[in-house]
Amino acid sequence: MKKGKKLYEGKAKIIYSTDSKGLVIQHFKDDATAFNNQKKTVIDGKGVLNNRISEHILKNLSQIGIKNHFVKNINMREQLIKHVEILPIEFIVRNIATGSLTKRLGIIEGTVLDNPLFEYCFKNDKLGDPIISKEHITTFSWATKKELEKIDNMLLRINDFMVGMFRGIGIKLVDFKVEFGRLKTGQKTEIILADEISPDTCRLWDSNTDKKLDKDRFRKNLGNLIPAYQEVAKRLGILHEEANVRHVNFSKPKSVKLKKNK
Repeated sequence: MKKGKKLYEGKAKIIYSTDSKGLVIQHFKDDATAFNNQKKTVIDGKGVLNNRISEHILKNLSQIGIKNHFVKNINMREQLIKHVEILPIEFIVRNIATGSLTKRLGIIEGTVLDNPLFEYCFKNDKLGDPIISKEHITTFSWATKKELEKIDNMLLRINDFMVGMFRGIGIKLVDFKVEFGRLKTGQKTEIILADEISPDTCRLWDSNTDKKLDKDRFRKNLGNLIPAYQEVAKRLGILHEEANVRHVNFSKPKSVKLKKNK
């Protein structure tokens, strides 16, 4: 398969065209960003781990009937995926209160929620990814009511599966963010899971110590992000390829850049 031109570059990934219709290549970068790109650096090896962890989770979700864009792994940093039209919405599922939820509503950090809480954000860095309602989504035709109903059902199933999967390896799934896209096959269009699921997009706490094993280690200047991601991969049983990634330089992150608010 031939890798073509760059189609899109985001904060953590690059999408390239291929010579196969309906398929593109997703490349995982080592860039780490937080606070809508105001804080950023490069952490060597992060993309390799996210590629592997996301592949593992998406393949397992596929086995329980959650259709997603993953096709196959290409190399340490790249996946072959289905080309979809990404909805301009971030779908957030919360099981334990932390982060912006505690700041916005004064909820005590670590409060276990009785039921999964769904939140929807409009994907726009310039606007700060504002929280929106379902009515906003349907009013501005970002998704239909039928599509949202299907997504909500998938979110419940994804959450149920991942809570159980992580609980089995001693990790709490605190919350996670996912994206969905429209896949067109002939005259048919369906909504499928897209983007990635990794410690970049999930909050993961050790079940016994509440040690953070996710990107909050970067957001909160806790350090040791790579060892935390490696711990997640190890517990998932997918770090058996460690011998093949030893040449990756898991050095200290380069200097962090902070943008000053004007």
